[in-house]
Amino acid sequence: MNAEFSIDRLYRAVAEKGNVCVGLDTLPEYVPEQSLRRIGGTGAVLQYNEAVVDATFDVCACYKIQIACYEAQGLAGLDVYSKTLGYIKKRGGISIADIKRSDIADTAAQYAKAHFSGDFEADIVTLNPYMGMDSIEPWLCESRKKKKGAFVLLRTSNKGYRDFEGQRTETGRYLYELVGDRLLEVISNETTNSPYGIFGLVVGAESKTGYEREQARVIRKKYGSLFFLIPGYGTQGGGAEEAALLLNSDKNGGVVNASRSILKSWCLSDDPKNAVIETAAESARNAVIAMRDAIFSAPTPVF
Repeated sequence: MNAEFSIDRLYRAVAEKGNVCVGLDTLPEYVPEQSLRRIGGTGAVLQYNEAVVDATFDVCACYKIQIACYEAQGLAGLDVYSKTLGYIKKRGGISIADIKRSDIADTAAQYAKAHFSGDFEADIVTLNPYMGMDSIEPWLCESRKKKKGAFVLLRTSNKGYRDFEGQRTETGRYLYELVGDRLLEVISNETTNSPYGIFGLVVGAESKTGYEREQARVIRKKYGSLFFLIPGYGTQGGGAEEAALLLNSDKNGGVVNASRSILKSWCLSDDPKNAVIETAAESARNAVIAMRDAIFSAPTPVF
């Protein structure tokens, strides 16, 4: 077992390879048509995932796998999910299982067992904290034992975050601040090999308005000792500048996820009808490099 916590590894990976997290939220229609017809459904998805991992391994920090994309394809899809996680592990990469689990007590413990070991083992998971800290604590317990990690939803990138997360409480704090403050309190005594704790936060890159941009600066400053998973880049509307607002001054402290804009980048090639898995994976690599360089070149917030 690796002696480092997973977010320690992620910190080092960002320093070495940049901030990109490749989202392997792969639907069959994201695979070039020629390869999809020749290989078929879930088999083509697995081959494409493996080809993308091979093509991007040296230029991205980690891979996020959204389990819903595989659950929708039934048992065959879950087999691809498991094998994709296994392939990333075999390559020595870092996997984030985007499962957004939220339950308590024994149920949470069983979820932690399922996703921190066995067929669905990942290095890091995503969690929904809105049932309370007793939905998080079983994962903390397993993380300490197995050197795993988690990203807890804070302020997400969807417009609906304003419905609940972005509401102010009677004390004037946003609801999402209650989550962040409590998590910071709980893990403040954890000892790691990086400046960050064993759990981090999901903070979306949707910061188009001046108000949202200021929110992003405040969040980064307030939770400077927590690592961020930053969704919302690319197809969801966030860009390099919005993502960079959520990084620390050394351009570390977070990974920026993109899925469709990477997986479907081959659709923008000169001859997409003749694309195959190999050429699509090369397009994915080029998209990752362009994204990585754009984030690195973007200004970081001044605290």
